[in-house]
Amino acid sequence: METKKKSSQKSEVAGTLRELFLDSLKDIYYAENALVKTLPVMFEQATNQKLKTAIKDHLAQTKEQVVRLEMVFESLGEKAEGKKCPAIEGIITEGNEVMNSTVEGPVRDAGIIASAQKVEHYEIASYGTLAAFAKTLNERTALDLLLRTLGEEKKSDTLLSYIADTNLNSQAVDGKLQSKDLNAV
Repeated sequence: METKKKSSQKSEVAGTLRELFLDSLKDIYYAENALVKTLPVMFEQATNQKLKTAIKDHLAQTKEQVVRLEMVFESLGEKAEGKKCPAIEGIITEGNEVMNSTVEGPVRDAGIIASAQKVEHYEIASYGTLAAFAKTLNERTALDLLLRTLGEEKKSDTLLSYIADTNLNSQAVDGKLQSKDLNAV
């Protein structure tokens, strides 16, 4: 019985680097589309203006990255399609839990930054790997597009660290509430 199960799944198993590359592209395509839906929630939950601006800008950038991924698929002669990505689903779920379990203000903002950086690190790892695959497969167009996105993700991670390090985390130490939060207490 075990043997039959394995053989029926064989068509879904990557046997070449190109197949693994395409499968990984489908994961990140799903992830980026999921982030297009998630970033507006983070924006609404954030209170720090620099963080809100960073999230808003990253939403626009993420939409561009989705289009860029579609260009990667096209350059490979493939249809752009996503495949459910358990990694991003877990990171998004954890981020939602952080937002739901923290007080509005600097503490929640610190949690949003931590969650967003987990996303960025996942994306950096994914795009770095995809770029390496594209290079090995001599897919120059895909490589150029993926490296562009990789650079953007690294800059986003750096920006989030900067926002956290420039007073936001210090405000969260004492759990300082903003004036509008005092009305809710």
